[in-house]
Amino acid sequence: MKKLFAALPLLLLLTLAARAAEPPYDLLVTGGRVVDGTSAPWFVADVAVRDGRIVAVGALAGHAARRTIDASGLYVTPGFIDLLGQSEYNVLVDKRAASKITQGITTEVTGEGSSIAPLNDAMLADGKDVYERYGFTPDFRTLDGYFRTFERRGSAINLGTFVGAGGLRDLVIGKADRRATPEELKRMCDAVDQAMREGALGVSSSLQYVPDMYNSTDELIAMAKVAARYGGAYFTHQRSEANTIDASMDEVFRIAREAGIRTQIWHFKTAYKRNWGRMAALLERLRAARAQGIDVAANQYPWTAGSNGLDACLPPWIREGGRDALLKRLADPAQRERAKKEMLEDSDAWSNQYLGSGGPEGVLIASVVNASLKKYEGKTVAQMAAEEKKDPRDALIDLVIADRANTACIIFMMDEDDVRTALKSPLVAFGTDSGAGATDGIFSQEKSHPRGWASTARILGKYVRDEKLLPLEEAVRKMTSFPAEAAALKDRGLIKEGFAADLVVLDLAKVQELATYEEPRRYSAGFPYVAVNGVLVVDGGRITGAAPGKALRGPGYRAP
Repeated sequence: MKKLFAALPLLLLLTLAARAAEPPYDLLVTGGRVVDGTSAPWFVADVAVRDGRIVAVGALAGHAARRTIDASGLYVTPGFIDLLGQSEYNVLVDKRAASKITQGITTEVTGEGSSIAPLNDAMLADGKDVYERYGFTPDFRTLDGYFRTFERRGSAINLGTFVGAGGLRDLVIGKADRRATPEELKRMCDAVDQAMREGALGVSSSLQYVPDMYNSTDELIAMAKVAARYGGAYFTHQRSEANTIDASMDEVFRIAREAGIRTQIWHFKTAYKRNWGRMAALLERLRAARAQGIDVAANQYPWTAGSNGLDACLPPWIREGGRDALLKRLADPAQRERAKKEMLEDSDAWSNQYLGSGGPEGVLIASVVNASLKKYEGKTVAQMAAEEKKDPRDALIDLVIADRANTACIIFMMDEDDVRTALKSPLVAFGTDSGAGATDGIFSQEKSHPRGWASTARILGKYVRDEKLLPLEEAVRKMTSFPAEAAALKDRGLIKEGFAADLVVLDLAKVQELATYEEPRRYSAGFPYVAVNGVLVVDGGRITGAAPGKALRGPGYRAP
């Protein structure tokens, strides 16, 4: 026994010597309450980073580090993963992704229905208004080309993307309402195959919008089978989130089952008052499908309002063929009057967001591309119509025409109890469904949905800390390891040795959503430190301007 005690100082000296011989850590976060992403209870530990990876978790006193952060009394979590980030174009314009990193988001998954690539001449021409407004025209045609541009220009966040079935239909067929021919479907499937080899996470759909709504279930299954061969997933904005949501979920389950593919329903909701109160029953349908062996789950943003194009307030037939066809039809008085009439009709044939959100009072103008129309941002259609002494439907249509169908709106269409029910479910992960903004630069010149600025702060501050709707550890799992598993991001979403060093140090007592519907352009409070691949993008609450983000290519990626 005496010999054992006598040896202890020697062992300590040897240990200290070994530590001194090691190269210093790049970053050492000490004394924080580690919430590791698994939903296990938090524990106090140090987290060490070297070369963009977590290299140690535990008691690490005595180790040298180039930068040490004292996280005593704070929480240390994996970087949050936004399962529908929508910043694939935004980061090419402003690499900081400021509104995302300031709420702890370090990774985005994107590509809803119409992805950033592949592109052809017609698709590039269709985006001309946006490209001219923001000063960047794509210099790529393929997904591989996009990733190369992303890496060359730099980004504060990591980003992976799906290839969109709507974009593939546009690539091969255009925006016509018809079935694909066998040869066209083969070309669409071949494009999925190419995109998977170039790094797509899978294939996606957005079945409420032109031209994606024209894809049949069989066509979607065919494309999903190609993605499944590479280990990819199928993510969907399902065909209905409102009156025909049961039939829509049947379609989701069929695609997942027949394609044998991992599936997520994007921004899961029960939209419009007629469908409020149904969330618990729909979650039970998800559980039942999983009990049958169907790998399906969902994600949500924690708000009662959604956001999309203002032209989506118009019936689908007037939007067929794309922007120019829409504007031509709206110039025809007879077709305009028909569209106005249908805007007041409750229908199972299409998702009438104008009527479903309660009419003009429930539709808020978020952003325009035409700078001369800025005066309308932040106003409801009802306010706009009153000021101009117009029928609200005419005011809406006139704005669609003036902004060439580029206007984004916020629509108040959900019930808070349904949002809370989904948030408690272990089957529902996290996404913002919104691109990154900033309080300076070109994106500061427009308004947007507050979900792109404050969704994680809303979950952690309002629902976890204040209302205790769910435990902190479970909320973190839903924003980290759960989305990482859903998108097959193999080395993200956990605080674990060997994993990428995407880290958030947060002060739960100070976490606060500051963005509102009226004024969204406010960064969230309570996230003093955020690291992406081991590099601080938020340091002491300050945006550093660093761009350490990586292109996250999917499981089928084949390097050239």
